[in-house]
Amino acid sequence: MEALGWDWLLAPLHQLVSWGAAGAMVFGGVVPYVPQYRDIRRTQNADGFSTYVCLVLLVANILRILFWFGRHFESPLLWQSIIMILTMMLMLRLCTEVRVNNELNLKRRSFADFDPHHFWCWSSFSDYVQCVLAFSGVAGYVTYLCIDSAVFVETLGFLAVFTEAMLGVPQLCRNHRHRSTEGMSIKMVLMWASGDTFKTAYFLMNRVPLQFSVCGLLQVLVDLAILLQAYTYAHRSPKPVPHPVHASSAKAL
Repeated sequence: MEALGWDWLLAPLHQLVSWGAAGAMVFGGVVPYVPQYRDIRRTQNADGFSTYVCLVLLVANILRILFWFGRHFESPLLWQSIIMILTMMLMLRLCTEVRVNNELNLKRRSFADFDPHHFWCWSSFSDYVQCVLAFSGVAGYVTYLCIDSAVFVETLGFLAVFTEAMLGVPQLCRNHRHRSTEGMSIKMVLMWASGDTFKTAYFLMNRVPLQFSVCGLLQVLVDLAILLQAYTYAHRSPKPVPHPVHASSAKAL
C-alpha cells in the first residue's frame, strides 16, 4: 500500500530521468565542438582541428541513419546522428572559410577534379556538400537494394559504430609517434571518456543492437589509453628540444 502511495512521484521522476538521458544522448555528442568552433572563429586559425574528424563522423552517422531503416533502434540515437551531421557541416564550413582566407595563394581544388591526392582538401564548402550528398546517395541506393538481407544490415550497423569508435585512434598514434601529448587538451580527453562511458551505459541499459555496446566499450578503452599516455609522458624527463605538435582534434561522444 505504501509503495503504491509513492507511484505518483516515482513515475514522473522516472520519466524525467529518461528524458534527461535522451537529451544528453542527442546533444551531448556536439558539446565538445562548441569551444572548438568558438576558438577557431576567434583566432581565425583552424590548424589545431583536423577536418578528417568531420569526415569520419559524417560517414559514421550517415551509415547509422541507413542502419536505422534496416533495424530500428532508440530514437535519441537517430536524432544524435542528425544533429552530429549538421554540426560537422558547420565545422567544415568554418574551417574551409578560415583556410581560404589565410592562404591567399591557395590553388583552387574541387570535388569534381576527382584527384585522390587532394581528397577532402577542397577550396569551397560546396565541394564538401557535393561529396557528402554523393556518398549518401550511393550508400542509400545500395542499402535500398540490400535492405532485406539481415547480414548486410548487421554489417552496416557494425561499420557505422566501428568507424566512430576508431575516431580517437589517430590521436593515440600521434601521441605514440611523438612520445608526447603536448598541445592535447586533457580536459577534452576527460570529456571524451566521461561521454563515452555514459553513452556505453545508455546502450547497455536500453538494449540497443549489440554493435553499439561493443564499439562503445572500445571507445572507452581508447580514451583510457590516451589518458594513460598523458600520464606516462608527463612523468618523463623533458627533452632538450621538444618536438612541436598541433593541438588535438575533438571527437564525438
